[in-house]
Amino acid sequence: MWLYIIIGVIVVAVGVWFVHHQRKLRLRAHLIQEAIRNRDFTFRLPTDGLLPGERAMQETLNQLGETIRQQVNQGEVESWERLTRVLTHEMMNATAPITSISQSMLGRDDVKGTPLEDGIQAIYDTSRHLSAFVANYRKMSELEKPVLEDLHLRPLLDDVCKAYPELTWELDVPTGITVRADAGMLRQVLMNLTKNAVQAEAQKMVVKQVEGNDTLRPEQLVLYIGNDGLPIPAENRQSLFVPFFTTKRNGSGIGLSLSRRMMIQQGGMLDLAEKQHVGCRAGFVMTILMA
Repeated sequence: MWLYIIIGVIVVAVGVWFVHHQRKLRLRAHLIQEAIRNRDFTFRLPTDGLLPGERAMQETLNQLGETIRQQVNQGEVESWERLTRVLTHEMMNATAPITSISQSMLGRDDVKGTPLEDGIQAIYDTSRHLSAFVANYRKMSELEKPVLEDLHLRPLLDDVCKAYPELTWELDVPTGITVRADAGMLRQVLMNLTKNAVQAEAQKMVVKQVEGNDTLRPEQLVLYIGNDGLPIPAENRQSLFVPFFTTKRNGSGIGLSLSRRMMIQQGGMLDLAEKQHVGCRAGFVMTILMA
């Protein structure tokens, strides 16, 4: 008698658990579907409380979302690259003769000291400014292919620290880590992020290795690079890596977009951090290939 009661209780408990578990799985499926529908490939669902097979499937879906996000970002970078090539060609064809003709006219005796001089000078200055702007386009479209090599990461970070002694640095990166990257490109990306932090009135930089991410592959290293400068406004977060988008008065708007492109060419990625570490108000996540 008691045996049947115990078996019945166990069956009911298993049935209740199974129904509850299936509801949780349906909720997960719905959340992933909504994320994909909204083109939000940063979804990360926890793997706690799942059976081994379900856990493996969730980890795969998390990694798939990360892969899709990287592919989308790479496609956007390539689209901007094709656009900048066309714009560079057309704008150079337009600005070069304007600059040349206005400069020539400024040297004429019948222009010097006349009311025409100020107008022609304005045309010349504007065309030169536009030419400088076009030069920034070229930086986007003429980036050389990276030369990947095995690099010790910590000495590279130490070099960047020495370049900005006015900042307080907190480095939490093991000394023995070796990455597969282009030394010049990687240093330039780190310098760009530090320069942006200084311009945002930062006093401290934090560089930490990120661990425990279920989307992290064995061949990848993830760094969090944050600072205590002015936070990035929510309305600017989506456009942060768009070429030539800037909120700075004298900014060119190519620093972050160029940095992301350099990381993609090295097999890595540069993203805005979703959550900030303690003591930071802005931060980025850099993915680098391990050696």
